[in-house]
Amino acid sequence: MRSRLFPKSERGTANHGWLQANFSFSFGNYYNPEMVQFGMLRVLNDDTIAAGMGFGTHPHENMEIITIPLEGGLTHRDSMGNEETVRFGEVQVMSAGTGIRHSEMNASQTEQAKTLQLWIFPEKENVTPRYGQKSFDLENNRNSLVNVVSPEDKNDGNALWIHQQAFLHMGLFDAGQNFNYDIKIPGNGLYLFLIEGELEINGQAVHERDAFGAVEFETVAITTKAPSKMLAIEVPMQFKD
Repeated sequence: MRSRLFPKSERGTANHGWLQANFSFSFGNYYNPEMVQFGMLRVLNDDTIAAGMGFGTHPHENMEIITIPLEGGLTHRDSMGNEETVRFGEVQVMSAGTGIRHSEMNASQTEQAKTLQLWIFPEKENVTPRYGQKSFDLENNRNSLVNVVSPEDKNDGNALWIHQQAFLHMGLFDAGQNFNYDIKIPGNGLYLFLIEGELEINGQAVHERDAFGAVEFETVAITTKAPSKMLAIEVPMQFKD
């Protein structure tokens, strides 16, 4: 196994007043040639959005976009006619495909919203745009990883799906838990983002908002040193020929 810690302190940041943004990978005016992407994972933004504010209508194409509220909610409107509010406990996926326009606004006029947004390169381009949203009960599945996103051809109906051989799992764990992440597709890599808490992975301490990346492995041993919330992102490490 080859692995690397990605400390919180090395993320890019932006302060737009209404938006406090943290970038795991190069985004907007933040560019780090060593942190452009992790395999097919192109974006992982950790945003705090002020009450009543958000991202106005803008376009996307040929990207799988996943939004995970951590606090509050976002109201989504798009050119397909969808108008939904996605809140804490839910996950939203959008296949931009041939092209889509959408907006994302804080659903509250009084409280801030905190969200994670991921962009994953699709395995095929110019698909028909689509939208999905689903609620996941992490609390009643405590101390286990819950599959929230999977590839279309490997989806069991309990998770959302995207046009890529990628899997997202989320979990809430008590302190002192020992468990493994087993790779689902040989050759894929794991980017584990620790939302809250403290972990030890193969002897490496991982703190809140750090990430741990691993490639060339079959299983990764994880121990929780404190109550923890995590997002495990398994992605192909290169485009298909």
